[in-house]
Amino acid sequence: MHKSRVLRVAAIAAVVVLLMLIVLAQSTPSGTPGAKDQDLIDAYRHVEAASVSDALEQLTGRRMYMSHKMQPIFPAKFAGFALTVKLQKDEGNKDPAALNGMLAAIDQGTSNSVWVMVVEDGVNIAGMGGLMGTAMSARGYSGAVIDGGVRDLGQLRKIGFPVFALGVVPSTSVHHYRFGGANVPIICDGIEVQPGDIISADNDGVVVVPRAKAEEVLSLAQQLDFQEHSMYGYIEKYKSIQEAVKKFGRL
Repeated sequence: MHKSRVLRVAAIAAVVVLLMLIVLAQSTPSGTPGAKDQDLIDAYRHVEAASVSDALEQLTGRRMYMSHKMQPIFPAKFAGFALTVKLQKDEGNKDPAALNGMLAAIDQGTSNSVWVMVVEDGVNIAGMGGLMGTAMSARGYSGAVIDGGVRDLGQLRKIGFPVFALGVVPSTSVHHYRFGGANVPIICDGIEVQPGDIISADNDGVVVVPRAKAEEVLSLAQQLDFQEHSMYGYIEKYKSIQEAVKKFGRL
């Protein structure tokens, strides 16, 4: 009888623990990255964008880096998961809600998000500025990549929020554009970006890593980084890049 009671108590305790775990899982924000995702992004923050680009090309045969036109507003290095957004031209619109979807999308981003925005024909239109950048920074975004312009550099630099864009312009998208969608596939500066892809950015440029290839690309990029960094001292010691390439097998 005593043994039966112990078993019943143990069973009840197990059910209670299970219910607590379910409640805890449901209370966790859907956008909160898991430990595995966090480890992945932390690792990408320690490899160079050039090595990521080389790894992608070796593994997929594809160019996945944005052009030289995509420049940082200040020297920066970051990595995160793409939150994709597009703005569509709607010249002269008087709709006060035209950009509401864009604002809602900003408030959906979380730690490790990278705002990746395409402004249709928007090289001379500021896709974002100080207000949006402040909101992203407060929510823990890693950074932003804008296929269009950026403004309010004083505020963005003051808060240290990194942005890559096609240029700096004082213009606005208000009354010229409307929200075209969030977390949808986009082409940013000629490169396909899917929601959740990894963005690797530093002073060499911006690289897009398809999420399905992220672990494989990271592993090779880490190897390439190690090889290249090892070569610097070897070249300085022997004063020969030919000997270094022969020894380490990369250029």
